[in-house]
Amino acid sequence: MRELFEKLVFGFLAVVCLWSSSAEAKDYKLYYLGGQSNMDGFGYVKDLQAQNAEPVKGVMMFHGNQGLDCQSTDGRGMWAELRPGNGTGFTSDGMKNTYSDRFGVELSFARRLRELDPDSNIAIIKYSRGGTSISADAEAAKTFGCWEPDFHQEKFLGDVNQYDHFLATLRQAFAVVDIDGDGEADTFNPEGIVWMQGESDAGEEQVAAHYEANLKRLMDLIRAALREDDIPVVIGRISDSGKDDYEQAGANGKVWEFGETVRHAQANFVEHDENAAIVISTDEYSYSDPWHYDSAGYLDLGKEFADAVHARNSRQN
Repeated sequence: MRELFEKLVFGFLAVVCLWSSSAEAKDYKLYYLGGQSNMDGFGYVKDLQAQNAEPVKGVMMFHGNQGLDCQSTDGRGMWAELRPGNGTGFTSDGMKNTYSDRFGVELSFARRLRELDPDSNIAIIKYSRGGTSISADAEAAKTFGCWEPDFHQEKFLGDVNQYDHFLATLRQAFAVVDIDGDGEADTFNPEGIVWMQGESDAGEEQVAAHYEANLKRLMDLIRAALREDDIPVVIGRISDSGKDDYEQAGANGKVWEFGETVRHAQANFVEHDENAAIVISTDEYSYSDPWHYDSAGYLDLGKEFADAVHARNSRQN
């Protein structure tokens, strides 16, 4: 009996030692993806082929649950290996992710980063919400939500806004010590902010006119939240499908009436921020509806984002 017991103990210790030697704390390069619906992602998973339909090995993702303004902060999510289904319709209760039939830029973004930087561990935090504006004065802010930290809606007596939900997402993501479940604490090194937004600020002239200042303020705040003042910011230039079919005298077909003003503001922001870049390939994409790119567009946009943020980090190093 004693001999059997000693064999069992020895076997147990051998397994523990093997597990301990294989487990390793990892340093993760961290990227944040944010914005409105074209960051949510309206690509169709059914359109994915070959490797794009597979999980992205070695990339961990925390996708924060969307929250409404003037309601308690949400941001629930869980770290999991990146796979298709993180587009519009994705939800999480903090214990389980419910994937949708849509995808966004995250798939090709992560896959391209793996090609450019194959020896690094990559982590992505995503929080976005369709229709949201940066400006508190935009009409969209009243319906879809607003990223302005001081945004307040008197009739709802609420101060919670999209920036608060973003912060809640960060808190919950950073609260997980071991994101890959190997038994060792992991560390994060913020490497980039990717921002696809601006359409909801392009509907009114005065709102669009203040977009550059509002964008700078928000990106400074997101950088501060990630505790990296000089972290690269890559923004996607908004584009217009020309599919506004509202018939009226003088109608020009534009979905975003003051889109050019916002596009100019985006270019100015990048020109004045030495750690920012802009992706302009959006003008070349087709649309699945008047507001959202098609599946091929999201795949290309993710790749362009990865190339841009990698180039900015390479220049810094």
